[in-house]
Amino acid sequence: MTVTGSDIVELDRVAVYGAMRVVELAKDEDWERDTPCAGWTLRSLVAHMAAQHHGFAAAARGAGLEKARWRDPEDMREPARVHRVAATSVLAAFAEPGVLEQEFGLAELGLSVPGRTAVGFHLVDYVVHAWDVAATLGMDLDLPDEVLGAALAVARRVPTDPDRRGPGSPFAPALQVPEGTGALEETLRLLGRSPEEWLIRG
Repeated sequence: MTVTGSDIVELDRVAVYGAMRVVELAKDEDWERDTPCAGWTLRSLVAHMAAQHHGFAAAARGAGLEKARWRDPEDMREPARVHRVAATSVLAAFAEPGVLEQEFGLAELGLSVPGRTAVGFHLVDYVVHAWDVAATLGMDLDLPDEVLGAALAVARRVPTDPDRRGPGSPFAPALQVPEGTGALEETLRLLGRSPEEWLIRG
């Protein structure tokens, strides 16, 4: 799938709004549920999501190599509100003129990448995390095929060598992808998620 620069910003926006929708559906009793992210409750997952939004927003404005920009929010008493504010911030940063021509410093990876590549990373992150939240709540995730296809294209480029996966890495080891797997499930499996496990739980 070929995606232009302007398209990747719009597709990312759709993915972020999809994640916002499922986060807003969580009820008070849901925040301490386990999630597909091992060791994280829904509250801690949404804190991570908010931190990533703020980190990418900082990266779009030239401050992404400052590790403090990527820290989880301290006050998570209202997780959906915290996430909404963070999502609004990153969408505004990505909408600024010329953002795709900038270099984004990504502190967690210790490197800088072109803006278009960074927005692609953010896109796949929010497709996957939107699914994480939906799976935790026992819901289906509804995102357009164009968004899922773009996320899959990014996921297929993530290195699979063992020293880039597992504990201490942003990505879990990839799982086998059965023939005929759809775009969302393939993306999830390439990034270490086991969708069938959460279908059973749901």
